[in-house]
Amino acid sequence: MGKTRQVAPIGTRGGAVRFRRLQNAEDEYDGFVDAQFVQPEPKVPTKSIMYAVFLFLFGSVMLTLGIFLFLGIISNPHPDRWLSLVIVGSLTFIPGSYHTWIAYKAWRGDRGYSFNDIPDFDD
Repeated sequence: MGKTRQVAPIGTRGGAVRFRRLQNAEDEYDGFVDAQFVQPEPKVPTKSIMYAVFLFLFGSVMLTLGIFLFLGIISNPHPDRWLSLVIVGSLTFIPGSYHTWIAYKAWRGDRGYSFNDIPDFDD
């Protein structure tokens, strides 16, 4: 004999009965496995973190030298050289400090921070 379907009436509408399928043990398996929804432990992007620390330190040095040149602490025969150091220092300091901060907070295990937030250059 063929397989019979189990149905239960939901309600009537205009003299006709609407049916819905009952859930049984065979219907519980929907093709998904619980293990596919578990996130693996994130890989630590060491090369990206090294780049971020380098940018942070290089930017800090360039900003410091630019400010020292501007204030006259370091003598400079060309008065406009400080601006290029401050611009280059800012362009390297900002992303370096941002990604270094994310790496530090992820290493500490703070909520909302993960190593997945840092771009990975290890391909």
